[in-house]
Amino acid sequence: MASLSLSLQNHPLPCLLPRQSPKSLSSSSHNLFILPKSSHSHFYGTVKLSSPPSLSLPSSHSSSRKKTLIFAKVNKGGVPPIFTLKDQEGRNVTLSKFKGKPVVLYFYPADESPGCTKQACAFRDSYEKFKKAGAEVVGISGDDPSSHKEFAKKYRLPYTLLSDEGNKIRKEWGVPGDLFGTLPGRQTYVLDKNGVVQLIYNNQFQPEKHIDETLKLLQSI
Repeated sequence: MASLSLSLQNHPLPCLLPRQSPKSLSSSSHNLFILPKSSHSHFYGTVKLSSPPSLSLPSSHSSSRKKTLIFAKVNKGGVPPIFTLKDQEGRNVTLSKFKGKPVVLYFYPADESPGCTKQACAFRDSYEKFKKAGAEVVGISGDDPSSHKEFAKKYRLPYTLLSDEGNKIRKEWGVPGDLFGTLPGRQTYVLDKNGVVQLIYNNQFQPEKHIDETLKLLQSI
């Protein structure tokens, strides 16, 4: 950075530098120290005025904030991208397979976690109501097919569970994580018979509410 050097020869300092109060001096962009006013005070030598280095936030700060921002890629009224994933039996299932009937597709964090087990069993207990509404229920998490198979068998889940290993589909759909960004989020989509999204419901801490909200919508379409 550029600096300014001034050679002063037997000149009183107050006549060269503007008077400032201590308060204004502390907020000044240049650190200039003024000697106490005195008729006998003189300054001899060189004064160097240098611009202070500019401060900038670390690039990692802004980049880390960008990583926490997730923008929805699937919106209400839109048609989500088609995907193909393996179910609990290891068979390939494509989203377009369900076209012609409503589908309730819910993303959940993981098999066997307390909240996810509660949610899965709530869908199971209301499964006949979903069938009566002509809808299919599909759960998606990052667990592998064998984990899904054990999970479905243990809790007698009558619907399809899809394995999104690596959370690729979750990212493509823009499913947000939890409040702390440490766990995959819990989000439910309701698609009508034409494959158009009619509801997006997110509730991380009340998994049973997903069933209530989706049934309420299905009964109205």
